[in-house]
Amino acid sequence: MTATQSNLAGLSRFIFRAPSWYTSVAFALLLAAVAGVGAFERPETTQVWRGILFVGRDAWEGVFFIGIPTVVAGLGTAWVDARVGGKLTPNRSSLLALVCEVVLVAFLTLGALVAYLTPLGQRFVFDVLVIGLASVFAIRLLVIMAVSQSSILPAAVPASLQSATAAVLLFVYSGTLRVLEVGGPLLDTFLMPYLARPAEAPPELSAISPDHFLVLGLTSVLYAAGVWTFLYVVDRPWRNTLGVSVLDFLRGFIGHIAEGSRELEDFFEQLGEEAVVPVTVLAFRTADGDEKARWVLPMIHPGPMGEIGGGNLPVRVADATEGLAFPPHATAGHDFNLVTEREVDTVIDAADRAYDRLTYSAAATESVRTTAGEASLLGQAFDDDGLLVSTFAPGFADDVEYAVGLSTAAEARTSGLDEVLLADAHNSNNGLEGPDLGHVTPGSRRSFDMMRAAGDAGDRLAVAPRGDLSVGVAWERTTWRPEEGIGPLGIRAMVAAVDADPAGDAASNDAAPQTTAYVLVDGNNMEPGLRDRLVDAVVERVGVDEAEVLTTDTHVVNTVEADNQVGAVVDHDDLVETVVDVVDAASADTEPVEAGMATEHAEVTVFGNDRTESLASHANAAVSMGGALAAAVVLASLAISVLLFFVTGT
Repeated sequence: MTATQSNLAGLSRFIFRAPSWYTSVAFALLLAAVAGVGAFERPETTQVWRGILFVGRDAWEGVFFIGIPTVVAGLGTAWVDARVGGKLTPNRSSLLALVCEVVLVAFLTLGALVAYLTPLGQRFVFDVLVIGLASVFAIRLLVIMAVSQSSILPAAVPASLQSATAAVLLFVYSGTLRVLEVGGPLLDTFLMPYLARPAEAPPELSAISPDHFLVLGLTSVLYAAGVWTFLYVVDRPWRNTLGVSVLDFLRGFIGHIAEGSRELEDFFEQLGEEAVVPVTVLAFRTADGDEKARWVLPMIHPGPMGEIGGGNLPVRVADATEGLAFPPHATAGHDFNLVTEREVDTVIDAADRAYDRLTYSAAATESVRTTAGEASLLGQAFDDDGLLVSTFAPGFADDVEYAVGLSTAAEARTSGLDEVLLADAHNSNNGLEGPDLGHVTPGSRRSFDMMRAAGDAGDRLAVAPRGDLSVGVAWERTTWRPEEGIGPLGIRAMVAAVDADPAGDAASNDAAPQTTAYVLVDGNNMEPGLRDRLVDAVVERVGVDEAEVLTTDTHVVNTVEADNQVGAVVDHDDLVETVVDVVDAASADTEPVEAGMATEHAEVTVFGNDRTESLASHANAAVSMGGALAAAVVLASLAISVLLFFVTGT
């Protein structure tokens, strides 16, 4: 993840799950009652019971004139929006109505304060109310167009519910119809009692005139034009360069974070490119044929976030495995995110094909550690196939690019290894600091360090003596949650023990077998220094000869926080104790096994080369530019609104 991508991911902290519709409606009515007490204050009285009665009536009038439009909009917007092809949910609809009520109360409070401090009077309060109702319409129009992907005319119908309902109530209870002197026998006898009821309304409403409703209509049209202009300007760069709409991205992003919807995958499918990725499987089985452990490494990135795309890939791999699954992080960055979760099925199918053609052998080498520059590789051969785990700890690194991983694996194979499973340990990073966050890119010094270390490991493993292999595994689900940086796979460990005599006679070697511990934590990278502490604890306290700690890079831990590494929340001492216990259990579980490795290829749709960076750059630009543009549109609209008041004489 680059700094640009991290800025985009960090926007998720502003998104929250929409409360249930009845919670929003209840809070809206409470707020309306409180606003009514402040807005329709009655004359002071010395009688307590009359004071209570007046306060109760004030609260009721607040609920009637402020709360009812909110309830109508909260309950009716989703239904009306669906009739015109929209996708607004009842929870979002009610929350939107509540937010707009807060905006309206803020306008009324500001207008009342100005009227109190100046000689403008009650009429000015209703002038401000007109601007508030038009602003509510504009906010609702913006949100409905963004969420429902509706054009401006269909979206205007549900967007107008709250302002229109409030305007109708004000029209009836202010007696505006009588002021217009519209009459006739039918109107006077049957309709006037229902369409003009000033006697049952607060006296303050008498300050409303027909001009207020004229200005409300004109202002709403003006604000709708401002909303359309704002969306057009912000959306134009996306359509020109990416061929997609920013509204699609915004709707999908909010829907995923707030309600767990899959709309974001539909957006990513429009951006995706076809790619062929290797899927390598390393399996271990006991003498009776039962699978003990299975490593599955597709060269894709488990992102972009949550369970979107391949974000939950490690769990999907584990669910499709008989033995204990080990899905480490591959050498691939965000450009190799799967666009939809459906693509995971293709990856699992390729893993199954590779598993079906495994050939097993009980021969294995002792593990070797090679270093070159900043790169360190732990390698071990099983028959003529190699397992390599790369790390830059104690340095900081994030993803290794796809091309670097392919080149590194090829370098290891040049010395005689057949198949290579190259895992990125992804176990030491300093968060989201710096311009590139430690990416290992083609042509960088680190990429050549990796290739040299892999070449040395391949040379040593190709000629290393083979011995009988024993493997033990253990798993602790842990009580930590994704919000704390640990995914549902918890902590897994595999201990490989090999007794390989350099003279070729394993039986004559009285020395204890060499043991290597592989620890896999279901998380996204690690806090600086934590990997070294875990490795030291495992070697010293369990007594293994070599150890490495890996993370799966699962993105289920990154739904709300872009930076949620292992150790950022979890207590380090508790994590060390848990890892030591799991490795100790795996060491006690060792038994003779056979191992086999094979690779298949899967054709999947991924984000594509540079698409992730382009998407993040456009999104960040839209955020920075959108704020300034929105401010300009609002100021211009307010200025024209004031001019309308002067022209109409309101």
